[in-house]
Amino acid sequence: MPEGHSVHRIARQFERNVVGRVVAASSPQGRFAEGAAVLDGREAIEARAVGKQMFLAFEGDVWLRVHLGMYGAWDFAGEIVVDPTIASANGRMGHTNQRGTEVAPIFDSAGENSLSSIGAPRRARGRVRMSEQTTGLGDDGAAVGDEEWPPPVVGQVRLRLLTDVTCADLRGPTACQLQTPEEVQATIAKLGPDPLVDDLAEGEERFTATVRRKPTPIGLLLMDQSVVSGIGNVYRAEMLFRARVNPHTPGRDVPEETVRELWRDWVRLLAIGVETGQMMTMDDLDPEAWRRAMAHRDDRHWVYHRAGLPCRVCGTAIVLEEMASRKLYWCPNCQR
Repeated sequence: MPEGHSVHRIARQFERNVVGRVVAASSPQGRFAEGAAVLDGREAIEARAVGKQMFLAFEGDVWLRVHLGMYGAWDFAGEIVVDPTIASANGRMGHTNQRGTEVAPIFDSAGENSLSSIGAPRRARGRVRMSEQTTGLGDDGAAVGDEEWPPPVVGQVRLRLLTDVTCADLRGPTACQLQTPEEVQATIAKLGPDPLVDDLAEGEERFTATVRRKPTPIGLLLMDQSVVSGIGNVYRAEMLFRARVNPHTPGRDVPEETVRELWRDWVRLLAIGVETGQMMTMDDLDPEAWRRAMAHRDDRHWVYHRAGLPCRVCGTAIVLEEMASRKLYWCPNCQR
């Protein structure tokens, strides 16, 4: 399931390529035909992400709410403009790592460009997927060229939003619905604080107060989107390890300062995730180790997906168990 950083990046992609343009909307699959008919011919005026949900506003006070869920993804095609925050000064794909070293594109074993999940820092005729995984990029990080326009519909497309130069296809979402402004506010009101949306100090107080009154295990609270927005399975495991917190500890028994540090860590990690397009949770890496971590997912995390392997700190075998039907990785020694 896409975690918060991915959804924020998708919203930014809509801001660059769709907002400010009139869209032709359709539902090739047919399951969102009525909603697409309402959107058809309207100008997109705002894209907003809160946690794992994205809201796209259209003229006439019409909003589209999308939750990708476990299997959803957006496919972009046509002229795709990269996020300028990840382009280097000389126009190549680039990124400044934690130590300030600019590096070239890095592709991991799954073919994903770890420094940008949307393509080259220029307008490019091409196609790229945005979800938790990204495919469709050439060896140089640029989108793979398409000749036919608009691109043919492939597979089960719930919603197609087409401007004069860019196409966005939505596949497999958990939620795809139209909302009024009041309904959007009601949906957001049910969500916990998001560091990229809410005031950081207010978010910290809200998160801390909620966690500290709950008997629920902290490993469940971090995944509860009404407690805090955007955290999924990977960030949950990594944040708890970084804080050396046992995931089974009731929220009300976690020391207040530790709860506050969990929030502050989420602020840091979410910013890194949005910047790099990856859930990088390892700290203080030298440039070579950082490049290796970007290229290989196994080198990016402390405990996630490391069941049975030795803890990077103490050597104890990492435990894998289920918590509320989701996989939980943790170190029984470091996180006593």
